[in-house]
Amino acid sequence: MKYKLTDETIEHNGRRLYRIQALKDFSNVKAGDLGGWVESEGNLNQEGNCWVFDEARISDNAWVFDDAQVFDIAWVHDTAQISGTTWITGRVWVGGRAEIKNGFVG
Repeated sequence: MKYKLTDETIEHNGRRLYRIQALKDFSNVKAGDLGGWVESEGNLNQEGNCWVFDEARISDNAWVFDDAQVFDIAWVHDTAQISGTTWITGRVWVGGRAEIKNGFVG
């Protein structure tokens, strides 16, 4: 396990999201670092270097994996899949059935 859901929650678009916390060092994340927000462990892979930073949010059946990173106040939702070495940053919403691999959105 590389992260856990903390007890800190927020409501976002009718969903309860949990702040994540790193359990080990990887990439530029250190054990104990707090990350962004996910609805469940099904939104962020426990493998690879993928991570959700800052106040970024992942909800519904969206999936972030491989080395993808989501920053700032970006929101990934619906069934969107973010993978490869993708960076999602800024005030961006990625939803629907979007699939982004090895790209930059911001």
